[in-house]
Amino acid sequence: MLTSAAVKAARPRSRAYKMFDERGLHLHVATSGRATWRIKYRLAGAEQLLTIGCYPETSLNAARQHLDQAREQIARGIKPASPAAAKAALMTFEQVARSWHARKQSGWAQAHAADVITSLARDVFAPIGAFPCDEISASDVRELLEVVEARGRIETARRLRQRIEAIFAFAISHDQATANPAKPVAAALAAAPRKRRQPALLTIVDARELLAGCDRATGRPIVRLASRFLALTAVRLDALRGARWCEIEDLDGPAPLWRVPAARMKLARVKKDDAAFDHQVPLAPAAVEILRAARAFGHGGELIFPGTRGDLPFAEGAIGDLYDRAGYAGRHVPHGWRATFSTIMNEALPAERGVIDRILGHALKSDDGRAAKVEAAYNRSEQLDPRRVVLEKWATLLIGG
Repeated sequence: MLTSAAVKAARPRSRAYKMFDERGLHLHVATSGRATWRIKYRLAGAEQLLTIGCYPETSLNAARQHLDQAREQIARGIKPASPAAAKAALMTFEQVARSWHARKQSGWAQAHAADVITSLARDVFAPIGAFPCDEISASDVRELLEVVEARGRIETARRLRQRIEAIFAFAISHDQATANPAKPVAAALAAAPRKRRQPALLTIVDARELLAGCDRATGRPIVRLASRFLALTAVRLDALRGARWCEIEDLDGPAPLWRVPAARMKLARVKKDDAAFDHQVPLAPAAVEILRAARAFGHGGELIFPGTRGDLPFAEGAIGDLYDRAGYAGRHVPHGWRATFSTIMNEALPAERGVIDRILGHALKSDDGRAAKVEAAYNRSEQLDPRRVVLEKWATLLIGG
């Protein structure tokens, strides 16, 4: 067997020669003085030669480690690859992440799929995206998440860690990683903020002033239109961001309607594939006018309120940022329109509690406040006319039409 001293003392000769170690491992010394580690082995009866690195870049101990790995593969009938070739075959973290995203996005709402890849591109790909997965440590993951936390985005950092962990799990299953460094980082993150009610304006005067403030604030016109449409329909933000023109019915007729697919509603997974659970939103004249205006600012694509690219929804935080610029930071958020609508209309029309709940997409309630499961199972009435009346009254209160 070779020693480190013998390898270090090797000098070029008039002819190339070999210095043998064990199990086929040897150092080939060329007349130029270039020394390379090679493994001589047999596979399926044929003699093979594998070059695993140069000396001194690859030490004797490192060469023996590569020999162990190669012999293990040979024993399983697998032709071993050189370390350089094996490394070249590895994907970068970004490549793995995009492959994971492509595999998963068919089961996600488009808005959520866009949010996932946008968050990775914004906060993850720059610091670690160019490295193979096994070159990324737990401290690398922790440091990039601490940058997100420093912006005050505690929940965003927690979601990012979960996504990074899922990507590493995907990488491991595809032989692109051997460990998941995102798992232990969970304990190092800041505690999740206590859940509290979403800030919401609760008087019609304040709600009107917010919309007026948005008209004065800077920003993309399509985002201001989306904000008004959200206020008039009281849907959840994800439903609005994914809204498509094909979901609008009878826009120029007497009963315009927005049919939100069950897949984008907050429902049990078993209901999301059932069209019977689509959410129907009668559109007041003011909402129809917003849709007509949106056509002028759109990109001619499927989305009613597209982002800057046209084929993706506008950013998740775009409307909230608009409210901040309008001077309502901490006072109102996009989701707050649901509380605004419910509070004001329940006070104005107390007899229409059930209709208001249907508009919000809530389960039917019994007198004691529990979900009326039996009625919900058999009563398929959508009560669209009463909903239309309530939403038109809401539009009149909010913007006068």
